[in-house]
Parts: sequence; structure tokens; C-alpha cells
Amino acid sequence: MAKTHTDHIVVLGGGLGGLTMAATLGSYGMSVICLDKGQLNVQATETHDGRTTAISAGSRRLLEAIGLWQEIENHACPIEQIRVADGSSPQFLHFDSLETGLGDFGWIVENWRLRRALADCLTQMDNVTYQGEAHVESFSYDDNKARVCLHLSDGEVLKTPLLIAADGARSQTRQWLNIPVRQWSYQQNAIVCNVGHELDHENIAVEHFMPAGPFAILPMMDMEDGTHRSSLVWTEHGGDVETYLNMSKTDFNNALQEKFGNQLGKVWSLTAPQSFGLDLVHAKSYVAPRVALIAEAAHRIHPIAGQGLNLSMRDIACLAEVLVEAKSLGLDLGSLSVLKRYEQWRRKDNLAMAVMTDGLNRLFSNNLTPIRMLRDTGLGVINRIPLAKRFFEKQAMGLSGRLPKIIRTGKL
Repeated sequence: MAKTHTDHIVVLGGGLGGLTMAATLGSYGMSVICLDKGQLNVQATETHDGRTTAISAGSRRLLEAIGLWQEIENHACPIEQIRVADGSSPQFLHFDSLETGLGDFGWIVENWRLRRALADCLTQMDNVTYQGEAHVESFSYDDNKARVCLHLSDGEVLKTPLLIAADGARSQTRQWLNIPVRQWSYQQNAIVCNVGHELDHENIAVEHFMPAGPFAILPMMDMEDGTHRSSLVWTEHGGDVETYLNMSKTDFNNALQEKFGNQLGKVWSLTAPQSFGLDLVHAKSYVAPRVALIAEAAHRIHPIAGQGLNLSMRDIACLAEVLVEAKSLGLDLGSLSVLKRYEQWRRKDNLAMAVMTDGLNRLFSNNLTPIRMLRDTGLGVINRIPLAKRFFEKQAMGLSGRLPKIIRTGKL
């Protein structure tokens, strides 16, 4: 049985969060091993993952600092305006990035392009090792909890002084540590696909609240032939989703057109629709001796505000800053006293966003007349109060609260 004793930090998980964590630590000069169940050269292809991600202004600063943004900038569509509408109500919120003085609200980029850029980034780092098709069968501590031992399916035992778990909402690591979670299902599914449309979206993101859940239209860059594109996140109750997924392409396009109306002219699907169940997961602790949870291993929220990956980016930036400072002071990076700083920094912010998105979904995903009237009044009031609008704009941009240095300045 091969055993590897290493001073490398191990990042478990090859999703966008895990890969970005490895790239960020690598950019700070730390030695990292990233373990991935899959194979990055397969996952970084359009056929593997046709979804898109909203990158907030704050997250862009992190990606700029580690040299990643330059690789995807030409493929990332800016969000210059946001419109929030409630059903058929004439009231809607309108946010314009020109009013903020801080630039665009965010950018929509295809997941596979982001993965490809991350793959290129990691390949160029001598201090980062990517290990694909790595399946962890069990975990343990060695004597005195000086190392976490990861027992891989090929017989290798990898020992590390710090394990960063980015292994998803059903995290193996979290289960091994018996960390409890708050969680519940929204009994909703998101239908996700990319659509073509006749009219230009003008870089406007639309969040249309319907009784079954939000219907989000997110602007994408035009195709090479000039076809206008948007990314669709269409929320429905579980049973209704299968009806749409099983439709012929013609019937599905007709359903799309009915939902879109005439706002973008003729609409049609460019990619096959996929469905994802929506739930909330929040770990009651983010750390244990020599272990830190990040991204969906620590929290998963409703996508109503498009903040899922952006919360993960702030986890990454905060944990990296804590570890860099600890290293400069000669501290043990895996000690609880170091890792607790990260937990105290991030847990409150993530919990607040989870509560806010949960509340918004419950408030808007119904058609009760008194609540609908209250919503309409609220939208009108916020539209007329500049300070209220600025609050929501900074939240959308990921520039609120206590920010890590790399996001404040965009520099390492």
C-alpha cells in the first residue's frame, strides 16, 4: 500500500470551487494537491456541462488577481442592468450599473470555459498537482491528529496537515466528521438551458417571479454567427418539470415562447434542457482539526439571487487570506485556532444570504392576494429610495460586508 507523507495542502473536489481554491493558494505560492473524482480534460468541454455561472464584480476581482479573468473575459457577457418583476404586476425593480459607479453588476460565463481556464491555470503552476480519477474511500487521523489520512481506492494513503473539503453538498468529508447540517428541500426544480432569441438582450438580466418560482433570463455573448443568446433558469414544482423535459423540441420551444412572451421576440432552445433539484444545506460548523469546509460542502442556497458560486468565491478568498497570514507568522495552518478565524469570518455572511434567499423564495413563490399586494408595494417603495437600491446593488455585486484583501483590491 503506497503511503504519501506530504506538507502539501490537499483540496478535495474538482468542481469550480475546489479548482479555484487550488489555483488561489497556488498563486500565493503554497504547495497544493487537488483531488478530483472526474477528469478535468473531460469536464472542461461544452458537451459535459452546458450550464452557465454568474460571476459577481467581487468574484471577478479574485479571478483577476490569480490571472484567470484574462482567459475568460472575451466570453463573459456583462450584466449592465437588472430587472425584477413580480408575475403580471406592472411594478418592477430596475437596477442600472451606471448608477453605482462601480462598473457592471456581474458577468455570465459558460461553466466549461471557466473549467478550461482553471485547467490551463493549474497546469502552469509547478506548486500545484492535479490528480484526476481520485476516489477517497475513507478518512482518518494519524497519531496526535498531526495529519489527515485520505485512503484512496487505488490503495494510496495520502497524508496532509490541512484538508480543504470542496466535495459538494453531500460532502464525504462532512459526513466523516459528523458535522450536522440544517437542510430542507424547496420541492422545486430548476430547468436550465441556453436559448437563442430574435432581439438583443441589451445586457439586461431579468428575474421574473412566478407562483412556481423564479424565471431568470441571463444575458450571454452572441454566437459567432450573430445569434443572440441567454441562459435560462426556469423554476417549477417537481412534478411539472418532467412534463417539460419529456416534450418534443417543438413543444418545448412553444412552451418557452409562452413563458418569454414577446420581450425577446422569437425564442428557441439551443441546448437540451437539464433539471436540478433545489434545496438548502448549511453546515453547523465549517471547521474541524486540520479540516476546513468551503463552497457547497459548507453551504448550498436557493439560486434565486445567483449568489451560490459567488459565496464560494468569498470563502476561497477569506480562507486563502487566513492561511497566508498564518504561514507568514509560522503558525500551524491546520490548527483549529487558525481555521476558526475563517469560520467566524464566513459563516455569518453565508447564513445571512441563505436566510435572505430562502425568504425571497417563500415570499414570491405564491399567488396569495394579500402577499402579492404587499410585494407590489415593496417593489415600488424600493424603486423610489436610492439608499435601498444601493444596498441591493452592492449585495448583487458581492461588494458588501467585510471583504478579504484580494476582493477589496483585486491584487494578491
